[in-house]
Amino acid sequence: MNDIGKTLIGIGIALIVLGALFSLGGKLPWFGRLPGDIDIKREHFRFYFPVATCLFISVVLTLLFWLLRKR
Repeated sequence: MNDIGKTLIGIGIALIVLGALFSLGGKLPWFGRLPGDIDIKREHFRFYFPVATCLFISVVLTLLFWLLRKR
């Protein structure tokens, strides 16, 4: 039962961090517009793929889960 509690706490912390990122996303001008994000604009077409932003979020979440697992 102890492992389930730690897992739920870890998931809760991850959701809080993710919620904070979404809440602050509009206030952080660099979030979602990092160098490496693909943005193609044409007359009636726009393609946006946030490669660098996805990598940044992946690294942050990996470090967070790694730190929580060490406990």
